[in-house]
Amino acid sequence: MNVVLSDNEFQQFRAMIHEIAGISLSVAKKQLVSGRLAKRLQFFNLTTYGSYYRLLMKDRSELQMAVDLLTTNETYFFREPKHFEFLRHLILPELRGNGPVRIWSGACSTGEEPYTLAMVLADSLGTRPWEILASDISSRVLEKAQGGRYPLDGIRGIPEALLNRYCLRGVGSNNGVFMVDRALASRITFTSINLNNALPSVGQFDVIFLRNVMIYFDNQTKSEVVRRLSKHLRPGGYFIVSHSESLNGISDELQLVKPSIYRKPDA
Repeated sequence: MNVVLSDNEFQQFRAMIHEIAGISLSVAKKQLVSGRLAKRLQFFNLTTYGSYYRLLMKDRSELQMAVDLLTTNETYFFREPKHFEFLRHLILPELRGNGPVRIWSGACSTGEEPYTLAMVLADSLGTRPWEILASDISSRVLEKAQGGRYPLDGIRGIPEALLNRYCLRGVGSNNGVFMVDRALASRITFTSINLNNALPSVGQFDVIFLRNVMIYFDNQTKSEVVRRLSKHLRPGGYFIVSHSESLNGISDELQLVKPSIYRKPDA
């Protein structure tokens, strides 16, 4: 049965996801909302999106499922590789002290970004300790990220030396997949954090990656999210967004280093 998402029903879901996650869905996203939620209507044998919306207002576990479906974005290993080159060649060499290098992947999705960061840190820092916080609003994608298992075609983009050092090709029943080295995975903390709410006590970071998520926020939400995150960025630390994003007019606290890369002034 082909259920049509009405304009009024679409407005309900737009308001819901904006309130929960700060995401502003344009009118062009109506088909995306319809497509991603269609199977949930089938699962509950519902005949309208309005009836599914009313179910969400009563069932918190199903509400989390809907949020997961509407906030999951495409990602892959070494996406926007210039950022990782900048991290390896410019940021890491300038970090002083003996404490652990700390990086926050603020919208980690299915884990490709934090695992990419882990490969770069492990390959660059020698014996110096490091740790990564990887957060997302979606518990479903975090579960996949924690597993560290990906289809074999996901290796594209990973430099061969790092692929050989930190990834294991599946055999037998695991044929067609690869797994990121568990020693790397053990240095990553995956946790559910809604950037649209007050943030938990997670300490200070040398670098915060927040890429390919703010394109879904309105300017007020962008400002609030960046303000919350920048409190957890140490003086002199770097804040990195995607090449399609900018903090121009969003934050006066962070200074532009080069397009998509910002820095918090030293104390």
